[in-house]
Amino acid sequence: MQDRTNGNPIVYVVDDDPHVQEGLQSLFQSIGLRSQAYGSTAAFLAAKRLDEVSCLVLDIRLPGLSGLDFQTELSRTQTNIPIIFITGHGDIPMTVKAMKGGAVEFLAKPVRDQDLLDAVRIALDRDLARREVASKSGGLRERYDALSMRERQVMNLVCAGKMNKQTAAEIGISEITVKVHRAHLMQKMGANTLVELVRMADFLEVSIAK
Repeated sequence: MQDRTNGNPIVYVVDDDPHVQEGLQSLFQSIGLRSQAYGSTAAFLAAKRLDEVSCLVLDIRLPGLSGLDFQTELSRTQTNIPIIFITGHGDIPMTVKAMKGGAVEFLAKPVRDQDLLDAVRIALDRDLARREVASKSGGLRERYDALSMRERQVMNLVCAGKMNKQTAAEIGISEITVKVHRAHLMQKMGANTLVELVRMADFLEVSIAK
């Protein structure tokens, strides 16, 4: 279960070997990264975690769900956390499956410190970027949802490149009314230019008339 956001990134480690846990946590601590270790996927799921920028360093062979099965389960439940796999028993099919599942990296034990740190940085950057996009998308979606049906129609046609006169003819209203709706929707969306409005529509994947 996750709680409110904390601003500092954290690396979660799931490995059933206490020595590996200790070594990885010491490595992360040496560069100022917070970390938390668990001996199984069940323990990871049962823990109360903050909703914050994070990644998961995950062993392939674990008690209970294997690392690959856990990756599949996280995907099924839409739990978004970048995964770095580490294993002493990897093979090509495992690597392919992990990477196809969206893993950031698949590293063989003993893991080179710099390789792992590089992968962790990529994973944390990826999670930060995802959160920023989600935040931006959420704000835009709220603004778009606040538009009236007529304003959405006007936005659809304007973003498709229709002139005010063409938009008026397609909707069946006056050109003056189109201009009023256009001004209102631009204000509500927080768009200063038509280019900004089109980008917003693309970001939201709003259906654009052709």
